[in-house]
Amino acid sequence: MELLSSLHIEHVPGGHVPRELLLAADESPLAVADYIGRGRCYGAFLSGRMVGEYVLLHTRPFTAEVVNIAVEPALQRQGIGSALLRHAVAEARAAGFRKLEIGTGNSGFGQMALYTRCGFRMEWIDRDFFALHYPEPIVEEGIPCRDMVRMGMLL
Repeated sequence: MELLSSLHIEHVPGGHVPRELLLAADESPLAVADYIGRGRCYGAFLSGRMVGEYVLLHTRPFTAEVVNIAVEPALQRQGIGSALLRHAVAEARAAGFRKLEIGTGNSGFGQMALYTRCGFRMEWIDRDFFALHYPEPIVEEGIPCRDMVRMGMLL
């Protein structure tokens, strides 16, 4: 793919993290502000323009989590999300983590498919996560998003 051959992924320093894409993937500005401050953000760039990003967060001993991953809607389903996840796996391994986790809403079937293709496996359900932590109901494809589907991989 020509698009991916020109994709460049690099660390984005904390004070310079654009939030627009992250807020498209996580509707809570408070949550985004919290994990941006505690995590490490990486951006995917095409011709100098950020088209995707993810935040990697150290959550427990030897465990990291991709707490947000987002790609510009017009460029989704072209391999950028997969490239970002491969990068997250490599970064987590290089940092000495033994497990990488990721979560998505129960209505995020496209996200679950992407994560599964990239090697993540379903582990558990955090029931009512979105209902408890988000002030407004979230509905995707006509399905109420209430629960967080937790996925992980051993590194």
